[in-house]
Amino acid sequence: MPRPKVHDDVLRAKLRTRAGELLSDHGVAGLSLRTLAADVGTSTTAVYALFGGKPGLVKTVVDDAFRRLRHTLADVPESADPVERLVAIAEAYRADALHDPHLYDAMFDRERLDEESRALQEEALEPLVSAVAAARDAKALRDDADAGTVALGLWSALHGLVSIQLHAHTPTDIDDPADGSPEVLRAVVDGWRA
Repeated sequence: MPRPKVHDDVLRAKLRTRAGELLSDHGVAGLSLRTLAADVGTSTTAVYALFGGKPGLVKTVVDDAFRRLRHTLADVPESADPVERLVAIAEAYRADALHDPHLYDAMFDRERLDEESRALQEEALEPLVSAVAAARDAKALRDDADAGTVALGLWSALHGLVSIQLHAHTPTDIDDPADGSPEVLRAVVDGWRA
């Protein structure tokens, strides 16, 4: 008779959810496996059995975050002005990052991302690339505007704005970088306008 499965999918889901909460509250460095296991009513052995240890658990949480981000960006409604939709997608990205700064930092920690995670990162940004292509097709952007290049430029500006807000590297003459965020993003897109 086979032994009953101790570490099942239900426990995996509980560990995953609670790990996400702890990572959000304390960052990767503050994610204690002992605390996690105690909170879920299991032992650290379960984390090793189900995720291979802390790095595997963090990878799972980060991969889930990339999937959520993709849905968040894809759910931004269509707009009569395709450039305004680009700005709205960028603002949705920024809001997602600011809502969970520790998780955002983990999502873009190059040392933590394996090939699968990098693919999910690219997929998360696909709605932005598609929106750029749609703006170009609608003649809102120049004909020579490569969707990937424009999306990279917009994402770079966006990632920089988020980093400034999260890590308080704001010049003293700027009270709140969030106030000017849409204008900065529009300025980046305006460089590609038809």
